[in-house]
Amino acid sequence: MTVTEKAPDQEIGQARRRKEDQRLITGRTRYTDNIVLPGMLHLAMVRSPYAHARITSIDTDAAKASPNVIDVLTGADLGEGQGVCINAWPITPDQKTPVHLPIPSDRVAFAGEIVAVVVARSAAEARDAAELVDVDYEELPAILDLKEAVKDEVLAHPDLGTNKSALWVFDSAAAGTGGDVEEAISKARQDGVLIEREFRQQRLIPAFMEPRSVVVDPTGEQLTMWSATQIPHILRFALAATTGVPESKIRVIAPDVGGGFGGKLQATPEEWITWAIARRVGKPVKYTETRSESLMAAHHGRDQWQKLTVAARKDGTVTGLKVELLANLGAYVAIVGGGVPVLGAFMYNAIYKFPAYHFSCQTLLTNEAWTDAYRGAGRPEATFAIERMMDELADELGVDPLEVREKNWIRHEEFPFTTVAGLEYDSGNYEAATAKAKEHFGYDDLRAEQRRRREAKDRVQLGIGVSTFTEMCGLAPSRVLGSLDYGAGGWEHAEIRMLATGKVEVVTGISPHGQGHETSFSQIVADRLGVPFEDVEILHGDTAVSHKGLDTYGSRSLVVGGEALARATDKVIERAKPIAAHLLEASIDDMEFTGGRFSVRGTDKGMALTEIATAVFTGHNLPDGAEPSIDAEATYDPVNFNFPHGTHLCAVEVDTETGEITMRKYTCVDDIGTVINPLLVEGQVHGGLVQGIAQALWEEAVYNDQGTLVTGSFVDYTLPTAADTISFDTDTDSTACTTNSLGAKGVGEAGTIASTPCVVNAVVDALRPFGVHDVRMPCTPERVWKAIHDRDQDVASGAVPHFGADTGMEGVADRSTGAEGAGQ
Repeated sequence: MTVTEKAPDQEIGQARRRKEDQRLITGRTRYTDNIVLPGMLHLAMVRSPYAHARITSIDTDAAKASPNVIDVLTGADLGEGQGVCINAWPITPDQKTPVHLPIPSDRVAFAGEIVAVVVARSAAEARDAAELVDVDYEELPAILDLKEAVKDEVLAHPDLGTNKSALWVFDSAAAGTGGDVEEAISKARQDGVLIEREFRQQRLIPAFMEPRSVVVDPTGEQLTMWSATQIPHILRFALAATTGVPESKIRVIAPDVGGGFGGKLQATPEEWITWAIARRVGKPVKYTETRSESLMAAHHGRDQWQKLTVAARKDGTVTGLKVELLANLGAYVAIVGGGVPVLGAFMYNAIYKFPAYHFSCQTLLTNEAWTDAYRGAGRPEATFAIERMMDELADELGVDPLEVREKNWIRHEEFPFTTVAGLEYDSGNYEAATAKAKEHFGYDDLRAEQRRRREAKDRVQLGIGVSTFTEMCGLAPSRVLGSLDYGAGGWEHAEIRMLATGKVEVVTGISPHGQGHETSFSQIVADRLGVPFEDVEILHGDTAVSHKGLDTYGSRSLVVGGEALARATDKVIERAKPIAAHLLEASIDDMEFTGGRFSVRGTDKGMALTEIATAVFTGHNLPDGAEPSIDAEATYDPVNFNFPHGTHLCAVEVDTETGEITMRKYTCVDDIGTVINPLLVEGQVHGGLVQGIAQALWEEAVYNDQGTLVTGSFVDYTLPTAADTISFDTDTDSTACTTNSLGAKGVGEAGTIASTPCVVNAVVDALRPFGVHDVRMPCTPERVWKAIHDRDQDVASGAVPHFGADTGMEGVADRSTGAEGAGQ
């Protein structure tokens, strides 16, 4: 990454090492599982091995007789006291939402659902006793396939009468944001170009580093919960709303949290069970899941079928986009649940000037683990589909993929730009990011090498992938979220405390889990107040310390939480100004603030903000009526979403005889506005790239025909390691965001959103001489090999591949014969 030199006294833009790392790498951190309280008891969960079954009996006698077992409890034992897991985003008024009890008493809806819990004096004794709980089940038919689920022949929840949870539709003609997409499709069919494709977004598992853990202490004035969560404030509200305990009596602490990626943005059955049992026994209680439990029962991500139709003129100008989704909710509607594909709905048009757009999403219930947000949450799915389609359009037209993108993207002079989905993009420069990426990548030289290899019919073909993306992040504003029936706002809160010794305490409602907020937030405050970086302390993740906040997800930390901090610092300066004028015996109109000092205009008289903090503490010489405080707080609700963008380019080599894929080069240029800390940005981008590439090449959660997760360990769920990846060439471009004073845009999800289509486009590009137009993710060597050879067979037989009939997504003529045949 290219790092622009900054002045030594300017914190924003400095590549500061993370403040957090010292305690993390020396073992002085406190994850939830490290917490030990006097008299603490431990839990083990008894989970269903069946995807769908009626519970006929539970015999707990042997488990209760085990050494040091305090109790064994079922859903019937806990009753209404266990509360209920919430869905905070019913996407339509008629959404079908099954009741999600932490421990059901009559029926299980996925393999891994909890049916009983053991309470013991140690975790090991609890796990041993859990093996002795004897549960009898009557197995029921399970629905495990999206396209079968839409038929309603087998029901995930028979009491609902359907698997269809909600149908959410956006139409640009109806919304007044664009034209009629059916008219555009009809015209393209007659005298233009019409591309229809179907893509599979496989199911993924967040696979965070630290398994979920929760401790509840009911012995104080407040009930205190420590949880490995991304959302302590939302968790506190949800506990109060569903268990009857006043919110003022609940304290939730997210200590050091070892990763989340959306997987800890949840109100989990395990948290509610631990809460209920701690209240029941009157002692502290801890539950920490095993890795296999985490992979099996924590929520999963993605899992969609996507059918897209792009209409265009013969010159490549796009005229319409139609998107039809089947989205798998799993067994229950999670806290965000069906809202994930709705977020994606606003991004399928991406950076392109589609004049007509129609989107529909049918969310479906199945007997699999529930799904929810996973890094990017709807936006990676949208970006994958549209970027694949732009490559398909380029291939149909016989032009370079970048050429068709440039023809259709929003030009920098057209910002602000209102899209066909109704969003206003405030800023961007796709031309500049692309030009820089092409230069770093050596695009023209690699294209020339590709031509030579194709002409020579090399066994190892070179593929070049392109992804020019944008995303909406900084989940807000609250009014927009309200119009979408989201159950919370999008604001964020911050407080600045000026201490008597000149140090600064910062309280934020943002709750980090590995991003480096303590470092970047310190840099913002240090710059704004003119105090040393080392003198700023960031407090977070504890609802007793940070009483207001909406937590961390959707790349909102900097652009919403950071802006709240910036506004609080401005208020500190304004509160200090009249006191400075009084102490300097000057008019307030003559006061100037720069570099952490107030000065009297035209003189050398001045004093530091930290000196004023001390004067305020003593209160000896303040203006009449002045409060002895310059502390300040701010609550910021953005007026718009935030729209980072970038150009990603990838080169892969594909061995056409074995299907092996070797990544040769990856270059990306991301426009994230003002860069607060280049080192943190690079870390976020690198991590995001690996996760997105992993979806393209390696990761997939797979169930067998009985609904058992067969990728339930890291032996089978193939997370990449450093040895599986290459060094990335990353850089940034900068067009300032116009909706926050920092000029910053989100970066936490950019790499994940852009990299998946970039890599798959590269793989498909390498295989185009063989007539292959898609390979279903993950693009394993087997699937690549089958794509090549199945296509050879179809061409030889004259067969026209068609899949889509009688599937709920009818009428899609697929040109990628390997997509279905490989990996079913």
